[in-house]
Amino acid sequence: MAKKKQTLKVKRYPTDLNDKKWEVIEPILLGVLSGGRPRKVSLRKLINVILSIVRSGCAWRLLPHEFPAWQTVYGYYRRWTKNKTWQRIHDTLRARVRQKAGRHKHPTAGSIDSQSVKTTALVSMQAKSFKDANVTFLWIRWG
Repeated sequence: MAKKKQTLKVKRYPTDLNDKKWEVIEPILLGVLSGGRPRKVSLRKLINVILSIVRSGCAWRLLPHEFPAWQTVYGYYRRWTKNKTWQRIHDTLRARVRQKAGRHKHPTAGSIDSQSVKTTALVSMQAKSFKDANVTFLWIRWG
């Protein structure tokens, strides 16, 4: 009697990228990560895990076991934050949404509410911050 081959269907998370969305982001990531040793974790899986963390608010160290090690995921997240990869992804997606809506891909105007204007009109304000027991205190010195 022949054994039936069981295929495991990978359960997807609501934050996982579909193929169309991945095609937009993949070239940005491949351009940033040239050279170095071969990756053991797929970039798509890393992006899906990071999107899941951002959406759920899960702590890095509490990642489910089917995800890559939290140190790996966090390392890529930090690297992409420092080298502005996230900003490039955001700018690319914003341009696509704006073009789809029939607008110029780069914003051409901005708005400032009256509260922001009043706040920035203050003269010579310097802020210092320090962390003590996970609480941030702001010291404001008026010049």
